[in-house]
This record gives sequence, C-alpha cells and structure tokens, in this order.
Amino acid sequence: MESQGEALAMDYIPAKHILIRSKSTAWFGTDHTVNLYRGCCHGCLYCDSRSDCYRNPNFDQVTAKADALRILRDELARKVRPAFIGMGAMSDPYNPFEEELLLTRHALELIDAYDCGVSVDTKSDLIVRDIVLYQSIQTHSPVICKITVTTVDEELAAKVEPRAPSPARRLEAIRKLAGAGLFCGVLLMPVLPFLKDRPEQVLSVVDRSADAGAKFIYSGFGVTMRQGQREYFLRELDRAFPGENLSRRYLARYGDRYRCPSPRARELWEVFTARCRERGLLYQMPHIVSAATRGYGDRQLTFFNY
Repeated sequence: MESQGEALAMDYIPAKHILIRSKSTAWFGTDHTVNLYRGCCHGCLYCDSRSDCYRNPNFDQVTAKADALRILRDELARKVRPAFIGMGAMSDPYNPFEEELLLTRHALELIDAYDCGVSVDTKSDLIVRDIVLYQSIQTHSPVICKITVTTVDEELAAKVEPRAPSPARRLEAIRKLAGAGLFCGVLLMPVLPFLKDRPEQVLSVVDRSADAGAKFIYSGFGVTMRQGQREYFLRELDRAFPGENLSRRYLARYGDRYRCPSPRARELWEVFTARCRERGLLYQMPHIVSAATRGYGDRQLTFFNY
C-alpha cells in the first residue's frame, strides 16, 4: 500500500445498528447500507462527508464500529429476504486499517452466507484482495464494484486526493476485477469546476477506464458544497493551488449553493456520453443497474424504484 503519512490512531465507537435500510434504491439499486468504519484518511479535499450535518469533526481519523460483525450477522439473520447492500457511502471500506482489521472482508463473508448482493464504492486497490469473495457472492446475487477515478493526471490527483492510492493503481484494480469476471466500473465524480472540467480531462478518464475493462462510468459534472465541508474545501484549494484564486472563483460563482455544476456541464455531458457510446460503456443508472442485476430472477424487479 502507498504511504499514508503518519499513522492514525484507531479507536472503536459504539453502534446500535450496522445494516441500515436505504430511503430509496436510487444509488445503484441498493436497498440497504453498511458502514463498518467512520471517517477516512484519504484526505480528499472535496469530500462531502466532512459536512457539519454528519457530526464528525475528526473526519480524518478513522474509527471502527465496535462489535460490528456480530451486529451485522444478527441483522442479516432477521431479514425476510436477501438485501442488496451498499458499502462505502460514508467511509471507504478499504481504508488502510482494513488490511489488518479485515472488517470488510468478514462482512463480505456474512453477505455471502446470507445470500445478499453487494455494491461497493472505494478508492483503494485493496479491493482486489477480496476478488474470490465477490466471485462467490456473484453466483447468487448482484455484485457491483465501483472505483472512484476523478482524474488520470497523477500530479493533480496527488493534490486533491493526497493520501489515496494513485489513479494508475485504481485503474489496475479495475483491470483485475474485470479480468476476474466481476461487474465493475468507475465513478467519475466529482468533476471539480476550474480544475478537472476540460473535455480532454473527462475523455482521458473514459478511455483509460474502457482500456482497463470497466463496464460502466457514472459521472456528475460538478461538486457539492455545504457547511463545514465548504470552508475546508475552499481553504485547502488555495493551499494546494497557490496564486490561482480558486476559492474566490468558487464563491463568486456558487456562493453558498449546495449543488455546484461545472460551467461546462452541458458540453461535458455531450462529449462524455458520445465517447461512452463509442467505447461501449454504460453511463445511465437504470442501464447500469439492469446489467448488474440481469439473471437474478424476480430480485431484479426490486431495483428500479428511482
């Protein structure tokens, strides 16, 4: 694994529940979420999970949820029908501590044992460690492996995602997942205005993803900002890109808006969708979910409550 800088202390926090029912199935068809960790040490400048509404002022310190596997096992055992579980919504399930703690790995074993499906979001190539588990789950339930790649520019990634594995390593993970027959793709989000929103930047991610064997790319051409996270993001932008006045440009254009689309969003969508069609990549949520759930009988009918 890449160096993560100084070691971060690992603490455990209490948890009443691990398996949480989703309010909708809009995010890749999942009907439940599982977060075994809290916080993240990738250091991404733009992460929405820093927002004050999540009440985690020590976001850069990863904590694990105490007794998480027992709680998850008991909650899965009470399910009347198998769940389609999303992992990685609030904390990367493959953070550096996972290599030793194995919480995600053991959770996948439980998901497999209870015939559930899983959709995983990560920036880490540690996901390839669990290929055999994903293959086992895929024999009975849908599996979607999503790796976030917001740029293939290594220098730019090092500034905005300073402690995450490099884009090259993430794309190599896609290659390995695809080679193992798993349904995998790329999350191209956020696309940061004024930094990552030139058409050639977006197309380079599409092409490199297709070359690696991705089945889909899902993108959003902009970024979100809200209280707590906005202040951190703008401050860190100016630190990482001195002299470019990025915080001033963001505030002038977006003020305190939550959704901050790129000024080029329409143009980017047009070139993005054209190149995805050219490279045979899915890019619309219903089509991605349909492809991932095809062949799993009547379970497929539950994944379209958008």
